[in-house]
Amino acid sequence: MTKEINWPVAIKPLLKKYSGKKHPLEYKNVYQLVVMVVLSAQDSDRHINQVASEFFETFPDMKALSKAGADIISRKIGDVRNFGNKAKWLSEMAEKIKDNKNIPKNLEELIALPGIGRKSANVILRESGLPAEGVIVDLHVARVAPRLGIASGTDPKKIEKQIMDILPRQDWDAGMAISFLGRETCRPTNPKCDACVMNSVCAYYNNGRK
Repeated sequence: MTKEINWPVAIKPLLKKYSGKKHPLEYKNVYQLVVMVVLSAQDSDRHINQVASEFFETFPDMKALSKAGADIISRKIGDVRNFGNKAKWLSEMAEKIKDNKNIPKNLEELIALPGIGRKSANVILRESGLPAEGVIVDLHVARVAPRLGIASGTDPKKIEKQIMDILPRQDWDAGMAISFLGRETCRPTNPKCDACVMNSVCAYYNNGRK
C-alpha cells in the first residue's frame, strides 16, 4: 500500500466525479433494490435489469414474495446465475421480513438476511440514503483499489477494512466511486489512464502500468 499519499485529500476528485450517482441496478423502491442486489451476485447488473420487470409484475412487494415459495420464485429467474440458491434465499428472506416496511435499515440486520453479505448490505444502505456503515467492495473495487494503491491484496473484507482505516467515514462512498471508475475508465484491459481523475496518485499509472 502507498503510505506517502494523503488519501483523504487524494480521493476528493473521484468522490466529486461520482457524487450522488445512482447504482446501475434500475430499481424503483427499496424492496426492488434488495431483491435485485441478491439476484445480481455473480451476474451482471444489465441482465438483472432485463429480468426485473417481469419479476416485479409477479411479485410487486415483499408480502407477495413471502407467499410464493422457492419453487415458484425459481421459475421467474431460471436464466439468472445460481437461480436455485437465489430463489431459496429470496423465499426465506421474504418469509422473515413479510412486509416492505420491515426491511432492515442497518448493516447488522441486513447481513443476517439470506443472500446478503457486506457488499450487498453496503449497496442497500447507500442506495436507500442511509448512513454508511462500511465501504462497498465489489469485483471492480477489488481490482481497482490495489491498482490505485489505496489498498492491497484480493480479499474484499480486507480491502474494505483498509479503505475504512484510511478514509474518514464521510468519505466511505469512495467504494462506489471506485466501482464506477472501474466500470467506466479503469477497465481490466486497456484502461483509459490519461483520462482518469486519479492518475496523479495511481500506483499503476505512475509505475509504468506494469
